[in-house]
Amino acid sequence: MITDPGVEVHDPEVLAKAKSLLDKTESPKAWAEAVVEAVKRNEEWRGKRCLNLLAPEAPTSPAVRALLASEIGTRAAEGHIGRVNRWFAGTQYIDEVEALCVELLKMAFRCRYADHRLMGSMLGNLTVYHALTQPGDTVMTAAQPFGGHSSNRHDGPAGTRGLNIVDIPFDPDQLEVDLDSFAKLARQVQPKLVVMGMSMTLFPLPVREMSQIIADWGGQFVYDGAHQAGLIAGGQFQDPLNEGAVILTGSAGKTFSGPQSGMIMWNDPALTEPLTEAIFPVLVATHQVNRVAALAVAAAEMIEFGQVYMAQIVKNAQTLGRALAERGIPMVGAERGYTQTHQVIAQVKQFGGGLEVAHRLAEANIITNKNLIPGDGPEDWDRPSGLRIGTIEVTRLGMREEDMVMIADFIARVLVEGESTQTVGQDVIDFRLPKQDFYYCFDHGLPPWAT
Repeated sequence: MITDPGVEVHDPEVLAKAKSLLDKTESPKAWAEAVVEAVKRNEEWRGKRCLNLLAPEAPTSPAVRALLASEIGTRAAEGHIGRVNRWFAGTQYIDEVEALCVELLKMAFRCRYADHRLMGSMLGNLTVYHALTQPGDTVMTAAQPFGGHSSNRHDGPAGTRGLNIVDIPFDPDQLEVDLDSFAKLARQVQPKLVVMGMSMTLFPLPVREMSQIIADWGGQFVYDGAHQAGLIAGGQFQDPLNEGAVILTGSAGKTFSGPQSGMIMWNDPALTEPLTEAIFPVLVATHQVNRVAALAVAAAEMIEFGQVYMAQIVKNAQTLGRALAERGIPMVGAERGYTQTHQVIAQVKQFGGGLEVAHRLAEANIITNKNLIPGDGPEDWDRPSGLRIGTIEVTRLGMREEDMVMIADFIARVLVEGESTQTVGQDVIDFRLPKQDFYYCFDHGLPPWAT
């Protein structure tokens, strides 16, 4: 038995606790039961008692969740749709499910082409880089303190492709692209791609203007809509494919409110072959057909309920941002109305910083996440100054503006007033427990107050 783990990236105390639990018995059945019990504890606490304000998470509807545990998930289906394209026989019903998913995605995003096989949104960006660039090519992407995501940076798919990555200039005060500086720098470096992937996303991006600038040398604009996909499909945000972007990548597990999954959409038929050949056979083989079925139903729900659902998400985020500011918590973008998306960003350095604040709020059953903001440097990666707060899950639980004021009160009681997290946490549980049904889906329709 190996006793020296050597280099370990995971928290050694957490791993030691797990090992100690396994060492108490030699029964594999007991080990399996320990896993099941941990899942149940998470469901009871995170799923029923907490206010989940994570911007990258959304609860699936009961119908979507049921499909994730369906029999079809045990089946393999390599390749493109169609009996000649598959490696295996007997996939006619899988073809049917996957074809429905593709067509529903096209409808949801109002585009000509879509692919459903990406297991995660980072794979969507890797697909783009594999299909449209060669090592050594120059691309321009957003740095993390301004909201950029690692999938488009040196430590993600763009870096693994061996690309020359140039930062898109941002105005740190307005948290928006500095178009004049961008135009000047872009003309100097002439990027093959400009990829805007914003995990801290508050306002629309100048897609049309940036696309027109880089078109002079054949540069192409790619919109990484991991966070904004549901807002885009629901018509509550900019529509990148109609503003100059040649590709829209996205995550189904955020505002789109589907399973953890990647998506990629485009209109130009010339992109179909390079993109789909990058997906299969390069990046994806068997691609979890249960996830594809769940994605298809989530797309149908978005088509039916997305406009109303996404509009309420944005209203709730704007109300929450304003209420937090009124209670003494500085907010990024306050002078611009706080947000036009599903998230707001608090500046919490004065309260101990993003890491400390996020864990203190978790003790009060309020789940958020630390986030880099303008002014933070690479040395602040683990302990940044910002806190990202999202309204997807609380909106799907049927909450509206008046509930956001109550949530702001809970947060301020912990951060501003210094009240006991135990006391506030009990009030959060009392507030949350009556709210267990997910709305904006075929199972429960709209919230009672909206009908």
